[in-house]
Amino acid sequence: MNEANYTKLQTNKLISGMKTLELDVGKAPIIMAYLGLLQKWNKAYNLTAIDQLEQMVTHHALDALAVLKYFTGQRIIDVGTGGGIPGFLIAIMCPDKHVVLLDAVGKKARFMRQVKRELKLENTEVVHSRVENYFPEEKFDVVTSRAFSELSLFLQLTEHLGHDQCQYLAMKGPKTETIGDDLAFKQMACWEINVPYLVGARKLYQFKKV
Repeated sequence: MNEANYTKLQTNKLISGMKTLELDVGKAPIIMAYLGLLQKWNKAYNLTAIDQLEQMVTHHALDALAVLKYFTGQRIIDVGTGGGIPGFLIAIMCPDKHVVLLDAVGKKARFMRQVKRELKLENTEVVHSRVENYFPEEKFDVVTSRAFSELSLFLQLTEHLGHDQCQYLAMKGPKTETIGDDLAFKQMACWEINVPYLVGARKLYQFKKV
């Protein structure tokens, strides 16, 4: 199969998954453009262990899009975002939201700045910093991460980023996790997330400050 047909096949897969999730498929071309940049830069920068477009569609794009409806705030920060997931997917689908993508690795920040320029994602802000050293002028409505760390450490490191009503949303695998009793957080929900074309449910944990 030539490259054009392969890309078209994966685009159709993305669109099919987005329809299953009841999302606007009009955004599919820009998502595919982002995945194309991720795959291109990954060859030199080693941004993600997943290097095939087919898996990027399922394990990156659809995995992030499956939790989109839970991101209800206007100011969102994606901590330890790596190559920009879920941050860029949220920004593409929700142009009214302001999304900060934070990562401590310089090459990942450089890649994300290139994505922002090429795809004209004006509602994004790339921050190259360790999370514990980043103190925003305005606190966030949603603090999120995807497989950034275990839950207790995620909450400890990001507590200063959210206001009192902030949602802390952690995207995790199927294994159940709990947090320590010493943390000033309460678990509000744990949703089972079914991702189109992926076997096995993911989990999305929601916490709020006590």
